[in-house]
Amino acid sequence: MSAPSTAYEHHRTERRSAAKRAAILRGEPPRRSVDESDERVGTAEPVLGPDGQPYRVAVLVPTINNADELDGVLARLMRQTYPSYEVIVSDSKSKDHTRAVCEKHGVTWFDDDSTNRADACTNVLQTMDHDLVLFTDDDTVPPIDWVENLVRWFADPEVGGVGGPNFAPDHDPFGAKCADVAFCTRFMTAGTRYGARPKGELVPISHNPGVNCAHRMANLREVGFFESGCIGAEDVVLDAKIQRAGHKLFMDPSNVMPHRRRRPFKPYMKQMRNYGYTRMVANKRWPEIAAWSHTAVGLFPWLVIAATLAMLAGASTGGAAPDLWFTLEGEWDLSRVAFHGTLGLASLYVAIAWLGAATGTSPHRSIGTVALAPLFVFLAHWAYGQGVNKAWREIRRTGGAAGVGRQIDDRTRTI
Repeated sequence: MSAPSTAYEHHRTERRSAAKRAAILRGEPPRRSVDESDERVGTAEPVLGPDGQPYRVAVLVPTINNADELDGVLARLMRQTYPSYEVIVSDSKSKDHTRAVCEKHGVTWFDDDSTNRADACTNVLQTMDHDLVLFTDDDTVPPIDWVENLVRWFADPEVGGVGGPNFAPDHDPFGAKCADVAFCTRFMTAGTRYGARPKGELVPISHNPGVNCAHRMANLREVGFFESGCIGAEDVVLDAKIQRAGHKLFMDPSNVMPHRRRRPFKPYMKQMRNYGYTRMVANKRWPEIAAWSHTAVGLFPWLVIAATLAMLAGASTGGAAPDLWFTLEGEWDLSRVAFHGTLGLASLYVAIAWLGAATGTSPHRSIGTVALAPLFVFLAHWAYGQGVNKAWREIRRTGGAAGVGRQIDDRTRTI
């Protein structure tokens, strides 16, 4: 393991008192900024490792220029039921008040110089000596028992990693809840599993999103941490590496992490475009994470353009005549097929989107959010497909090498 970085060592020596360092070594929780009025804070039993000693637990949060939302995340992470853990923020050269927020909550601030989430995590992981590492993002609302509910599963030596679903928080605006319903629809999600909630207490899984997961540090070291330079889908690639090494991943469907969804329409579509772009580039390097649905969504924008042209051509040549509506009688010539056949397929798309949303897993399903689901699903497919097409162009130029290109930033930053 490499030596601690200057920034990390500086924080450990300058920002912590000797008493606090000793408390952490004894397995006691850091209590600065912890809300002692909550009776459950720090009351859970620690999970013991094979040596009979409590696991050394860390929560890692990568961030850049998102201090205001990070403030809320850290406030909740410092009020957990689990009795002993360290919160570490990997800060990729933020120019806002991120460091001040970290100091306010008494968490470890790591000065990182990377340009992607994978390297931001790896750089700090290489300095750490914990047994278990939990990962989340800087725009979540961690439940008070989130750490406890992830760590408990590592009492089973078969568990190499564990995670859970994520949904929009209850206080998210209506548009974000519509996005959540679209993310969690039963159909048409391009193989993703943002809101997957299979039956069972602990379920084998091939991937846990990085917003809500935990891994054994020994496994992370074994596989060389995250793929260097991976600009997106880094959590999917990490899980593939861990499974290649023979370790098992699981999910706890009950351990939900509220995760803010992007609002419509520009941030939402930029996020989906980024997902399509980064996932397809990663697929090129890691064939086992690829799915036919990724390619299918890449064709979606072209199919929409072709369908629109077909309808216009059909309408202009008599296929939309009034006597041809709401009946199957009469001649189905090319003009009628071009217009009404395409319209029928579009109607089927809308119906499947409605059905998938109504039977999906989002807790924010309502008449309004389900009614708008076809629009949000369509926008997601369109933007994701644009990202896939961008990835195809890059793959032709570079072969999909890691460290090439930049992800599409869909966030509203503090600065």
